[in-house]
Amino acid sequence: MDRRRILLVVAVLVAAAGSALVFLYSQGADDRAAQKFDTVQVLEATALINPGETIEDAQAAGKLALRPVSQESLLDGYQVDTSGLAGTIALGAIYPGEQIIAAKFGATAAVQSALQVPDGMMAASVNLTDPGRVAGFVNPGSEVAVFMSGTDEAGLPFTRVLLDRVTVLAVGSTTPVSTTTTDETGASTTEQLPRTLITLALDQTQVEKVTFASTTGELSFALLTDKSAVQDGPGVTAASLFQ
Repeated sequence: MDRRRILLVVAVLVAAAGSALVFLYSQGADDRAAQKFDTVQVLEATALINPGETIEDAQAAGKLALRPVSQESLLDGYQVDTSGLAGTIALGAIYPGEQIIAAKFGATAAVQSALQVPDGMMAASVNLTDPGRVAGFVNPGSEVAVFMSGTDEAGLPFTRVLLDRVTVLAVGSTTPVSTTTTDETGASTTEQLPRTLITLALDQTQVEKVTFASTTGELSFALLTDKSAVQDGPGVTAASLFQ
């Protein structure tokens, strides 16, 4: 009888201990779940913040808002207001939905260019008409040949290859430009032609050529593929057009 009583007491104690462990585990799970879903109001970008844009300008433009973020999703250096970033600028593009963190803002000297210019190259822009830029098909990363149309020292018109293969870095905004032509009777016609800013990756010599050619003649692009063959030559004049 005493032995059965002892076993009964032990069983009761084991059951009580098990219940206590289950209770403690469930409490811990509840705490972990609560912590997981506990949120903090942090600053996030609601619109694109451009490189070099000050935190004050971004706030004034309505590009910042407080959003709830779970504890486990908080990034190092998160911000709950702009006071800690006063006087700083965005070091790179910050896209909508990104948390505003201290590492993305700094002094002017640390600003990174939005253009990825290859080492040893420069970024130079030209304005081209839609036909001149193969409208709708030239995009950042495209490779193009650059042609120049102008007049030679004798005043005779020509067209020839200026650069055989260069890379497009960016395609900018389009603006209408008025162009006036006069026919043989002296009557003039004015047209509104859209021109688009195209930025190329060039070395110094190429920049000089493009700058000079754009001020003395008309530039146009030809879109290239990996198999396109472009050869430098004398170009085409009125005398050689139909040869």
